[in-house]
Amino acid sequence: MPVQPLDLSRLKVFPLAERQSLTRADDILIDPDSEPKPCSERNAGLVRECAERIRGARDRGASVMLIYGAHLLRNGTARILERMMARGWLTHLATNGAGTIHDWEYAWFGASTESVEMGVSGGTFGTWHETATNIHLALLSGALDGLGYGRALGRLILEDGVVLPSIADLAAQVAADPTDPLTAARADLLQAMLSQGWPAGRIDVIHHWKHASILAQAYTHGVPLTVHPGIGYDIISNHPVFNGAAIGRAAEWDFKLFGGSVDGLDGGVVLSVGSAIMGPQVFEKSLSCVNNLRLQSGREVVKDHTIYVVDLQDGGGWDWTVGEPPKSHAAYYLRFCKSYSRMGGAMQYLQCDNATFTHNLYRELLRGG
Repeated sequence: MPVQPLDLSRLKVFPLAERQSLTRADDILIDPDSEPKPCSERNAGLVRECAERIRGARDRGASVMLIYGAHLLRNGTARILERMMARGWLTHLATNGAGTIHDWEYAWFGASTESVEMGVSGGTFGTWHETATNIHLALLSGALDGLGYGRALGRLILEDGVVLPSIADLAAQVAADPTDPLTAARADLLQAMLSQGWPAGRIDVIHHWKHASILAQAYTHGVPLTVHPGIGYDIISNHPVFNGAAIGRAAEWDFKLFGGSVDGLDGGVVLSVGSAIMGPQVFEKSLSCVNNLRLQSGREVVKDHTIYVVDLQDGGGWDWTVGEPPKSHAAYYLRFCKSYSRMGGAMQYLQCDNATFTHNLYRELLRGG
């Protein structure tokens, strides 16, 4: 028999107030001025080296890119990263969809994280009305201004809401010029307003924990923060408002913006912190695009960049500075190390807690002025 797709419009969704959230913003946030947890002797040396390379990169005007997984936010580093952005030590941040979901929930609700096992068995995992609604609201409205995922959601948080055009204006714009580059975005917003009952004009979404949001701080400081989600990866799919086209459009713009920062990586630094899949996969495709365009215009490929990969996974004792391990070595199967090691720059792996690494790196950068 033919398989029928799910009718997500029939999903029952629930208010965040009914969820048992496992983490609270007020409990996790690290004071940047507090003493960081100690690193191992090896990692401490690599942190000092990393800080020196970051200072050198910024003196040369080269990119310093932080690619991070959701746990870096959930471990409370938002205020530390805000300090690093404010001082110009980070020129680009990138995360996955989960990184933005927890970010928005902390900023608006002050809490995040749920039991996946309990939620899936009861059909409630991810079916939280405010999370999916407001992230889609940000992306759909931001698209009209050419904003990708990160900037659109950062703006919603910082400005405590959005302003929507009227349904009549959207319909008239779509009809007047179907070939306009924004026609699809206007049509998606029009359908969402009709199906969700969103009114025209100002929609207030007050965020009392902006200080817990990396997205909001990046938008404040004008630092690009790009988001690289997967369709169906994130809980914003578990809602009648789910629009893969809107998510894909925002992610497409962010991938292109990510490439712009990769193009500035000559002599720069990449920090991949707790991103075992998204980071290396997006980076390798972006670097290939950049090198393709450079070679067409007679330029050299990206060179002299340094990559620091940070994760808790046992690295198998392999020294990645000497090259890739053989297939007989367990370290060969650490995809996040192997992918980055093939990207032309020098790569170091630190087996370290991500918040500990970030806090110690911030302290080392402060020591250098």
